[in-house]
Amino acid sequence: MNIFPKNDTANNKPPAAAASTLADLLAPAALQINPSYLQIGEKFSRTIFVAAYPRFLSVGWFAPVINLDTTFDISLYIQFSDTGPVLKKLTKKTAQIGAQISEKEEGGFIRDPLLETAYQDLESLRDKLQQGTERFFKAGLYMTFYADSLKELDETENKINTLMESRLVYAKTAVFQQQQGFTSTLPLNLDKLEVYNSLNTGPLSSFFPFVSADLTSNKGVLYGINRHNNTLILFDRFSLENANAVVFAKSGSGKSYTVKLEVLRSLMLGSEVIIIDPESEYKYLNDVVGGTFINISLTSPHHINPFDLTQPTSDESPAEVLKANIIELSGLLKVMLGQLTPEEDAILDRALTETYASRDININTDWRGKTAPLMGDLYTVLANMQGAEKLAVRLEKYVKGSFSGFLNQPTNVALNNNLVVFSIRDLEPELRPIAMYILLHFVWNLIRTQRKKRLMVVDEAWWMMQHAEAASFLFSIAKRCRKYYLGLTTITQDVEDFMKSPYGKPIVTNSAMQILLKQSPAAIDVVAQTFNLTDEEKFLLLESNVGEGIFLAGLKRAAIKVVASYTEDQVITSDPAQLLEIEAAKKELAGEKT
Repeated sequence: MNIFPKNDTANNKPPAAAASTLADLLAPAALQINPSYLQIGEKFSRTIFVAAYPRFLSVGWFAPVINLDTTFDISLYIQFSDTGPVLKKLTKKTAQIGAQISEKEEGGFIRDPLLETAYQDLESLRDKLQQGTERFFKAGLYMTFYADSLKELDETENKINTLMESRLVYAKTAVFQQQQGFTSTLPLNLDKLEVYNSLNTGPLSSFFPFVSADLTSNKGVLYGINRHNNTLILFDRFSLENANAVVFAKSGSGKSYTVKLEVLRSLMLGSEVIIIDPESEYKYLNDVVGGTFINISLTSPHHINPFDLTQPTSDESPAEVLKANIIELSGLLKVMLGQLTPEEDAILDRALTETYASRDININTDWRGKTAPLMGDLYTVLANMQGAEKLAVRLEKYVKGSFSGFLNQPTNVALNNNLVVFSIRDLEPELRPIAMYILLHFVWNLIRTQRKKRLMVVDEAWWMMQHAEAASFLFSIAKRCRKYYLGLTTITQDVEDFMKSPYGKPIVTNSAMQILLKQSPAAIDVVAQTFNLTDEEKFLLLESNVGEGIFLAGLKRAAIKVVASYTEDQVITSDPAQLLEIEAAKKELAGEKT
């Protein structure tokens, strides 16, 4: 008795029918074949093949096509050719061309460079084939690309043809063979087009599209090892169009370690380095190399007066320096006081001018050698200026209140060492953007007075990006520092906050060198969009270990592993466990000495 009459095995489809059903599920809803394109469902496709190659193919010529931001399938069919028949044809062709050259010489005709070049190429190829250093192949290169419309399909074809023709490689559309071309580019190993070109081993090897950038030069700083080919990434950032760099990574990925290693090696090569350090991470490095460590806090003995004026350079007048400083002070005060109305902005500008005038400093006098005013002088001017009472109240805490020890003092620090570290760890979070602005302003003014090879490192730059005026000032330095032989290094772990600022993207654009270390899943899309990363590069940044990532310099990029020697590692490490071990070893050594 059949309990399940509907489940009759006699009605089951045979395996062949089941397979065809699966094929039907995978197949498009419709396929329309046209002479120069296919319509596959709602998509359009076109297949082209390479018809001619130049005399010489450079390595990586195909990489720009591969890197196009479009969808396409590529198939390269290679067939080995027997060397014997090829040698016979080459010998015959060589003899023919040699005879033509001899005939022209005997007839007194001017020599033909094309014939002579062809003769030399044939002889060279024949020698290599006979010696076994080269082999001969037939190669067919086909591309099928896709688009949502015929117009987009034509535009894509023009892009591909333009790229290839710039390298003297010419492609043709597979007219009336679009179906065969489409099949040939599927991963089925079925060559239905059979359009071949004869190539020897050397040119054929240049088809390989994935070219690892060689970032090894005769001078520069050793940044790490190229993970693609195990070569050294030895690079001089000052050889680029600008020497600026950005370092993006999540917390604990090795960004400070990487920058400290660059700082240490740059110092050995004679560069001066100035660091704005929010967390005192660079103190041990500073102590080891004998640098100057300046701690900025409310109770610190170190002070910087933002009203200081630098000596004019040969191409500046005292009036220009004064005007520029007033503009920069206006930006600082907007960070300190918050948003200003247009009326308050105008009052503040007038008050700054009067504050300098109280010390006999104005655009009509030579103020060199005169003492600059203090923030307290500005407060006095505002307090006695009609309509400026509210501004005076907002400024009061920086002059008489809890923050008075921070700003209202004459400058007593100097940049007279190869390494200078400004630490702002002990400042309240509210004051950190202000301190970073003042320090940048102070350092920038001194840098402009004397051109030297310098690096300026701004760690945790996202603090500055929270304020439009501070971010604008950082961007202005990034644009102008090349003129003064300065390389600005901007470091941040909060990529999203950094890029949300209208000045985030311009700062990245004005940084010719970028180092991307391990990223968080939440930030990877922002990073990928900013740096035009491929899916593989996104995956690499998500899965990288500490000190691993992508090194970008101009148009070159490579996967990097930052490597330090044991001695360097002991100096630059930020690992708390290692730091405790080092401190314990120092105490033990000190105990043995006593």
